[in-house]
Amino acid sequence: MLFSCARLAALAIVLLWPAMAAAQGTGTAADQPASTEAQGTGAAATQPAKQAPKAGTESQPVQIDADRLEGTTGKESSAEGNAILRRGTTTIHADSLKYDDETQQVDAQGNVRFQRDGDVITGPAVKYRLNDATGNFEKPDFSLAPRAKEGLQPVAGRGQAESIGFVGENQYKIKDGYFTTCKPGDDSWLVRAGELDLDFNRQVGTAHDATLVFKGVSLPGSPTFDFSLNNQRKSGLLPPSFGTSGKSGPELSEPYYLNLAPNYDLTLTPRYMEKRGTQVAGQFRFLEPNFNGILSAEYLPDDRAANQTRSLFSLVETYKRDGFTGGLNLNKVSDDNYFRDLSTRINLTSQAVLPREGFLTYSGSWWGTGSYSTTARIQQFQILQDPDNPIVTPYGRAPQITWSSQRQDIAGFDFATTAEFVDFTHPTQVIGRRTTVYPSMSFPVISPGYFFTPKVGVNATYYSLDHNAPDAPDTISRVLPIYSLDGGLIYQRDTQALGQSVTQTLEPRLYYVYIPFRDQNQIPLFDTAVADFNYAQIFSENMFAGGDRINDANQLTAAVTSRILMPSSGQEVMRGTFGQRYYFKDQQVTLNPTDVPRTYSASNLLAALSGRPAPSWSMEAASEYDQRDLRTERLTFSARYRPDTLKTLNLSYRYLSGDITQTGPVKQVDLSSQWPLGGRWFGVGRFNYSIPDARIVEAIGGLEYGADCWITRVVLQRFTLTAGSSTTTFFVQLELNGFSRIGSNPLEALKRNVAGYQPLNARPSTTQQPDRSFDFYD
Repeated sequence: MLFSCARLAALAIVLLWPAMAAAQGTGTAADQPASTEAQGTGAAATQPAKQAPKAGTESQPVQIDADRLEGTTGKESSAEGNAILRRGTTTIHADSLKYDDETQQVDAQGNVRFQRDGDVITGPAVKYRLNDATGNFEKPDFSLAPRAKEGLQPVAGRGQAESIGFVGENQYKIKDGYFTTCKPGDDSWLVRAGELDLDFNRQVGTAHDATLVFKGVSLPGSPTFDFSLNNQRKSGLLPPSFGTSGKSGPELSEPYYLNLAPNYDLTLTPRYMEKRGTQVAGQFRFLEPNFNGILSAEYLPDDRAANQTRSLFSLVETYKRDGFTGGLNLNKVSDDNYFRDLSTRINLTSQAVLPREGFLTYSGSWWGTGSYSTTARIQQFQILQDPDNPIVTPYGRAPQITWSSQRQDIAGFDFATTAEFVDFTHPTQVIGRRTTVYPSMSFPVISPGYFFTPKVGVNATYYSLDHNAPDAPDTISRVLPIYSLDGGLIYQRDTQALGQSVTQTLEPRLYYVYIPFRDQNQIPLFDTAVADFNYAQIFSENMFAGGDRINDANQLTAAVTSRILMPSSGQEVMRGTFGQRYYFKDQQVTLNPTDVPRTYSASNLLAALSGRPAPSWSMEAASEYDQRDLRTERLTFSARYRPDTLKTLNLSYRYLSGDITQTGPVKQVDLSSQWPLGGRWFGVGRFNYSIPDARIVEAIGGLEYGADCWITRVVLQRFTLTAGSSTTTFFVQLELNGFSRIGSNPLEALKRNVAGYQPLNARPSTTQQPDRSFDFYD
C-alpha cells in the first residue's frame, strides 16, 4: 500500500508540474587568495590574471602544479601528470591541462575534478574560462553545495548529465541529465530533464522536458517548469492535497500561489469534495511597516449534501505605531454547521462563537515612572448554535472604552487607577451602559527575605439601563471600598535531593481581603460569571469575573510553596504548592438571586506539584479537594517522557466533578506518542477518551517512513463534532526532501495532537523540507 500511495503521489506531482519544486540554499563561499611563486617542472608555476570573474579577485594569481610543466610565462602553459590549477575558490584537477594566459582558457583532459565554491564536478574533460566563468564539461557527475540562508536549512543536490555548461558565476546549464537531493548511491527519486538551468544568482531553477522517476517508475513529463533554489516564495502551483472525510467523502485541493510582492501574496485553492461539490478558497496576506494581516474567504456555490450555498469570510489584522496598537478580527460564516461540515480541524469544528471586533490602544508614560493605557473597542458575535447543546448569545460592546494608569514610588506609595465605559447591546435582553472607576493606593515593602503590601481602593460603578423590567430602576449606583494585605516570607537552605546538592526554598504567603456588603441583585449580568477556582484566583479580590458583581469579603488566603533549585544555574527542577482560603463571614453576594450562598468557613484545598524528576521526565499534577464532603472536585495529571529526538510519550488524566461542570462529571484519559518502531518506521498517534460517555473525543494514528531523501505519512484522524456525530479524515502524504510535499498534509494535526512531535526530516541525517510559507510575526 505504501508503494502504491507513493506512485499515486508521484503521478500527481508530475501532472501538476509547473512551479512545484524544492528550494536549495543561498549564497556562495568567499574567494580565498592564492600566493605562490613560479617554479620549474614538477613544481608550481604562477600566471598573472588579466581579468577577474568577480570583484575582489583581480590580484589573485593562477597557480599550476604538475609532474611536468611546460610553456611560456604570460602566454601558454601545459601540465602533464597530476595537474592542478588553482585560482581563488576554483580548482581543476586532471591528468593533463592547458592554460592560455591571453584568453584565460583552461582545457583539462582525463579524470577531471572541478571544484568551485563547494560545488564538485567530475568527468572526462572540461573547457573553462576563468575570466567570465564560462565553459563546458563533458559527461559529468556533479554535486552542488547547499547555498546557506539565514533561518533556513539548505539543501544540496547531485546528479549526472551529458554535459554541463558554465554560463557565468553560479550559473549552470545541465543537458540531458538528472537531479536529486538523495545521497550518492540512493536514487529513490530523481528528476530527469532535457535541459536544467540552475541560476544561483537569481535563486531560480528552470527545467525543460522533465520527468519524475520515483522508486524506478518513470511518469509522463512536463514541457517546462521553474522552481526556487533557496526557499524563497515563488508564484505557481503548490503541492496538491487529497484525502477523504466522513462528512465530505474523497476530496482534492490544488492551491495556486501568487507571490505578488515581497510584502503580500495570494493563495487560491479550488477544493473538490465528492459529496458536496467544488469550493473555492482564497487567502491574501499583507505586511506593511505598521500593520499586517490575513484576509480569507471561502465559497461553495451549491453544497449537494446540505442543499445550500455556503461561504466564509475572515479578516485578522494588527496595527502598531508610535504608541498605538490596534487590531481587527472579523468573521462570518453562512450557517451554523459550516465548520462541523467543512473543516477537518477539531478546534474549528467545536467553535461556536465567532468574534467581530476592532480595537485601538494607546500607551504612554507620564510623571517619570508613571504609565497609562487607554483602549477603545467595538465587539459583536455570530453564534453557531448546536441544537443538542445550545448556548446563550453574549452581549455586544458598542463601544467599550477602558483606561488604566499607575504611578510608583511617591514617598513609598504606588498609585493605580482603572476605569471603563461600555455600552452593552443584545437583541432580546436588558441593555444599558456601565461606567466604572477604581482608584487604589498601596505601600509595598520588599526585602530579600520577605514582602508586605497593604492596599486600599474604591470601586465606583454607575448603570444606565434600557428595556428593564417595569418595577426595576433605570439607574443604579454602587460604591465599594476594598482593603487588602498581602505578605510572605522566603526561606532557603542548601540540602541534598535527586542525588546532588540543591537549594530548597520555603515560601509561606498570607493574603487578606475585606469588602463590605452591597445589595447587587438588581444589577443585570452583562459580562459576569463566577471565576474558576484555582491557585491564581484565591489571591484575587473578587470571586467573579466581570464588572457586574463584586463579592463581599472578610477572608484570608494561606498558602505555602516549596521549590528545589539548582544552585549553579538557579534552574527550578521541582515545585510544590498548597493553599486554602478561610472565610470569617457567610457569603451574601451571589451571581443570581436564587443561588445558594456559601456558609462554610473554609474553601476547598488546592495542591499542585510539578517538576523534572529525571532528565527525560517532566510531570505536573493539580488537585482540588472538598474536605467537607471528603471528595475530589478536580484532578489533573500529566507526564511526559522524552529520552531522545523523535521519542515522545505523553500521558494525562483529567477529572472534573459534576458540581463544577453542572452537566455531569468529566473523566478523560489522553495518551499520545511519537516512537520509532524499528528500521525507518515511526508510529505516531493520540487517543483522547471520555470515560462517562464511553466514546472517543479525538483519536489520530498513523505511520511514518523516513528514508534519507523522502518521507511518507499515512494518518487516520477521528473526532467528535457534536453530542451525536463525529467525522473521520484520512491523510496520505509523500515528501521529497528538498523538492516538494504532495498529498494531504497531516503535519498540523500531528503537531497539535502530539506534544513534542517532530517531523522526521528534523533528524541531522536528513535534509529539512523547505517551507513555502512566510511568517509575518517573526
